[in-house]
Amino acid sequence: MTASLSNAVPTEAASRAAPAVWSQGLVRRFGKETAVDQVDLAIQPGEFYGLLGQNGAGKTTTIKMIVGLLRPNAGTAGIGEYDTWRQPLEVKKRIGVLPEEFNLYERLTGAELLDFTAAMHGLSREETVSRRQELLGLLDLSEAAGKLVGDYSRGMRKKVALAAAIIHRPPVLFLDEPFEGVDPVSARLIQDLLRRYTRQGATIVFSSHEMYLVERLCTRIGIMQKGRLLIEDTPAGLCERMGVASVEDAFILAVGGGTSTEGLEWLRSSAG
Repeated sequence: MTASLSNAVPTEAASRAAPAVWSQGLVRRFGKETAVDQVDLAIQPGEFYGLLGQNGAGKTTTIKMIVGLLRPNAGTAGIGEYDTWRQPLEVKKRIGVLPEEFNLYERLTGAELLDFTAAMHGLSREETVSRRQELLGLLDLSEAAGKLVGDYSRGMRKKVALAAAIIHRPPVLFLDEPFEGVDPVSARLIQDLLRRYTRQGATIVFSSHEMYLVERLCTRIGIMQKGRLLIEDTPAGLCERMGVASVEDAFILAVGGGTSTEGLEWLRSSAG
């Protein structure tokens, strides 16, 4: 990407007024099950924040409530000075979202999808073409630009969805498992892009089970379990607090994960 992304930097006044991403007392229930339970977040401009947890911990549900895809049963959330549920249009102007399960317009080509997304955000035709070409080139999708999205592999769909999330240069970007199915070369390019983006003042909220990527990219980490936010710290601070050398080990200790492989004696028996 070029320096054109620098306009994503929030104003100094806005940074002082409120966190880039926040929630207060977020609760979401599905029937009798509480998926998210009183979650408070305050993520500052320029942070690369990793939201971690086991399957079913409430990470994705929390993100969906913050971005306006799922209404909370209690509490509120927002982006900067704007409340997601009171000022949804203002919030949507300021965010890009790459959900874990994304629905794309499969009868559009990759180029058409990006053009449509850019138009929805009010970009001029000149801006749209320039940014689309840069993103497709960076993500190694130029040759597939004229193909229908429905014919893309999962990794290609992930990359074009990321391009759609970032093309309007949002100050806040939400990424749920952004590297799943992406080849190593593209993954490294995406990492470099995201680091540059946060250095220019943008905020990224990142959910992943790939702990080495979390350790490499995130400036701060929040760990969820059973709908609650257990702990927040920097990667180094988290490791020091848990007395371990890696974020993966710290995460496993924080959630009480077992490390024993006892049992399953039948796996040890001879196949012959």
